Amino acid sequence: MTNPSNSPFGHSANAQAPLGSAANARSTDTHPVTSQQAYGQSAQLRPNPAPVPVPVTASVGRPGSLFDQVASGQGRLPYGEQGFGGQADLSQQHKVLRNTYGLLALSMIPTIAGAWIGVQTQFSAIFSGSPFIGVIAFLAIAFGFFYVIERNKHSAAGVWLLLAFTFFMGLMLSGLIGSILGLRNGATLIMTAFGGTASIFAVMASIATFSKRDFTGMGKFLMVGVLVLIVASLANIFLQLPALMLTVSVLAIAIFSALILVDVQRVLRGGEDNYITATLAIYLNVYNIFANLLAILGIFGGDRD
Repeated sequence: MTNPSNSPFGHSANAQAPLGSAANARSTDTHPVTSQQAYGQSAQLRPNPAPVPVPVTASVGRPGSLFDQVASGQGRLPYGEQGFGGQADLSQQHKVLRNTYGLLALSMIPTIAGAWIGVQTQFSAIFSGSPFIGVIAFLAIAFGFFYVIERNKHSAAGVWLLLAFTFFMGLMLSGLIGSILGLRNGATLIMTAFGGTASIFAVMASIATFSKRDFTGMGKFLMVGVLVLIVASLANIFLQLPALMLTVSVLAIAIFSALILVDVQRVLRGGEDNYITATLAIYLNVYNIFANLLAILGIFGGDRD
């Protein structure tokens, strides 16, 4: 049995590409999303997608109920007045966090659907022979989604656009999923990665919620790490060093796990009052953790006999 590839953009590509979300007037809040899962996966599992930062502007809107907005189709959500670091209305911020978690859970459905359709249709093979074109196409579509989500983040349309984006990211993940399923224990590895990602999220979100320590200041340092990942991933497109690929994946898991602390606390402390934007940021973290963890499991735990 051949090794699954973690290359995002085809059989010859070997890079790790994070996408990100940058806060409005807070450029250090970019959250990259690795696109190692985006395009073709080759015979050798190489957890090193090419880095691609994509900004998402954070809002200062105060959202209402997620499901009420979707059901009623209201045009805009009420705005709030709490600034980052100010005296946040705790009940309101907890409401935003609950809506964020609800939308995050809902976003898993189109992600799974996109991954399943991508595997069945061999979507990742489209750009397998042209990794550069794959990168450009991925960037163009991602930037487009981020732009329209930002423009509609105060309306019910923003919810549907976010769900469409998660479906697209599921398609991008299909190459990695397909490669892992080619292993005898592929289904077990996927469930293990899912359980590990869920555990990381639960631990980090709980720490962010109940700890009195302010983790939001970590954002600047984490972004330095993100920049290092981007540079290393770009370099490894040409260097194709397996050790560097593995290092990038391990560091990505650590960095995106820490970013969950930052993003959850930004909601609780009034720095993010829009649940659509908050969901997008946390989704990108979870997505990256799962993809990199699955790639590592495929390397060390894959049964190729």
